[in-house]
Amino acid sequence: MLISPYDLLALGAAGCWALTSVLSANPSRHLGAFAFTRLRMLSVLVMLWPVVLLMGTWRGWEPGQLATMAVSGLVGIFVGDTALFAAMNRLGPRRTGVLFATHAIFSAVLGFGVLDERMGSQALLGAALVVAGVMAAIVLGRHKDEAHAWESNRGSLAWGVALGLLAAFCQALGSLIAKPVMATGVDPVAATAVRVSATCVAQYLLLWSGFAAARAHAAPTRAVVVQVAWVGLIGMGVGMGLIMLALQHGDVGTVGVLSSVTPVLVLPLLWMRMGRAPARGAWLGAGLTVLGTALMLLR
Repeated sequence: MLISPYDLLALGAAGCWALTSVLSANPSRHLGAFAFTRLRMLSVLVMLWPVVLLMGTWRGWEPGQLATMAVSGLVGIFVGDTALFAAMNRLGPRRTGVLFATHAIFSAVLGFGVLDERMGSQALLGAALVVAGVMAAIVLGRHKDEAHAWESNRGSLAWGVALGLLAAFCQALGSLIAKPVMATGVDPVAATAVRVSATCVAQYLLLWSGFAAARAHAAPTRAVVVQVAWVGLIGMGVGMGLIMLALQHGDVGTVGVLSSVTPVLVLPLLWMRMGRAPARGAWLGAGLTVLGTALMLLR
């Protein structure tokens, strides 16, 4: 069986997001979640729009397509990222990661219910193994002597869970909204630029509205700006571009499932950075994810 190149693009996006999740830790703590996201979006715009204008790929876009991609960005990036960071503040990264992994399930359900996408029995089994493996890697991926396994609750637990699920749903819904436009063959770089532009405008409107949490915790240093630019280029510029390209011909459900393996891909990166192998449970989750991915790729 031949492996679809669009499946590999979704895995490539997951790899980009895994790398940026490690690289973004320091600048995110320095700036705060909202300011970090805002600066990241701005840096992506500065890099993407000159490319789009130079290549001329903005020509031929219809107003309806621009509006659709803008809504996709607002739902998937602005609302989704905001809910994700809010959930993380309440539940911590580990439990939030488990909840956010459900975006693969939402993607498959939305693709089936709205776009009439179908998965064969082998692909369904693979998708189930991927989701189970990702969650197992997150839940069981801690050594016993590591502190803050589940992180103490801050605020309402129910609200934290609701926000985590909202973030996952918005991630899936943003892809669903973008799918019909991407299927027409529009340029994925231009599509990413439009989505990020809408998100950036919304981020600055939130800041100018006086929302306290949107303010930066500290002034950005030159080193922090450079780090944020790298994170934006790899995660949003390349990673989101790969997702948009994958959606041109790939199913929303399949792309969502394959791009959800990010937490498993983070494991070797953390091993290299911290010099300590992941716990046994993480290897179990990684093994299930690899098996499930193979079943989906060879379906």
